[in-house]
Amino acid sequence: MRFVSAQQVAELAGVSRSAVSRTFTKGASVAPATREKVLAAAKSLGYHVNDLARGVLNNQSRLVGIVAMKPELGFRAHLTAALAKALIRRGSIPILINTGQTEAELLAAQKMLIGHRAEATIVLSGSPPAAFFEEAQRNGQPLVMIGRSETDADHVRAGNAEASTDAAEAFAGAGRRYLAVATSSSGTPAIRERETAFVTAAQAAGCRTSVAEGGQESDYMTGLAAGRKLFAGNDYPDAVFCTNDLIAFGVIDHLRKERGLRVPEDVAVIGFDDVPEAAWLSFRLTTFRQDPIVMADRAVELLQRRIDNPDAPPFQERVIPELVVRDSFWPVLGNSG
Repeated sequence: MRFVSAQQVAELAGVSRSAVSRTFTKGASVAPATREKVLAAAKSLGYHVNDLARGVLNNQSRLVGIVAMKPELGFRAHLTAALAKALIRRGSIPILINTGQTEAELLAAQKMLIGHRAEATIVLSGSPPAAFFEEAQRNGQPLVMIGRSETDADHVRAGNAEASTDAAEAFAGAGRRYLAVATSSSGTPAIRERETAFVTAAQAAGCRTSVAEGGQESDYMTGLAAGRKLFAGNDYPDAVFCTNDLIAFGVIDHLRKERGLRVPEDVAVIGFDDVPEAAWLSFRLTTFRQDPIVMADRAVELLQRRIDNPDAPPFQERVIPELVVRDSFWPVLGNSG
């Protein structure tokens, strides 16, 4: 591939190479007649400024990395899309690095982004090691973490504990006495925070509790497996809190299709995230809504705040999810959190 060069534009316009550069540099001085000739030649040839090269020369690439494991899955897909749009509105160029959770994978992603002089990195997945933060600091690269728990970077966090506590109290307030958590064994900070807060609040309300991990991934198949564990016998929960909506979909399908139970009459279900499928007629899931647009906007705001205040202490933003009531559970008025 051979892109049209500034030199070709200069030759067609009959001007110097520097005149072409000045024409496409904001605020640079160039005679009106020269500008017209350059713009006409550029349009004729299909010329575009090499923003990547210009950014590297100025040490401002406008590239921003988004590091995420399985960005196509559930809420993360919507958050990734919202981040890309928010970054583009800012004038940045998002680069998605689809990586895993291991230290080696995260460091490899960081090396790639620093090598391409990315202006900043937004991390959605994994638990970055100390070396990850040290390398970013040495290179002056801001880090924004979403849903993580590290102390050395700026964060956007969901109100996991608040929402999970509300879920347990809403179940108890509606007279449900055996409360369960359907979850994964992924062990992410968000998942663990939701599990712990729900169980603590349920036990404080005098309810029996149980936790079932259906698999490593926080997806539909994990929900199906967790449902099978929780409802294997005749002594089963009458309410289930699912640590995300995909897990809730699997639990609901098990209850209805494999156990012949009614939702919510026999078993109430609450999810977390409010992905679009939660409103589908097959599920009509009561769930806590995380707004991906709000979280993305907050992350980009933190990025800019860090660029403007490089030596400030870590910034934190907390976004509290709201309960969206549908058919899988109807809270008693005054007990919905």
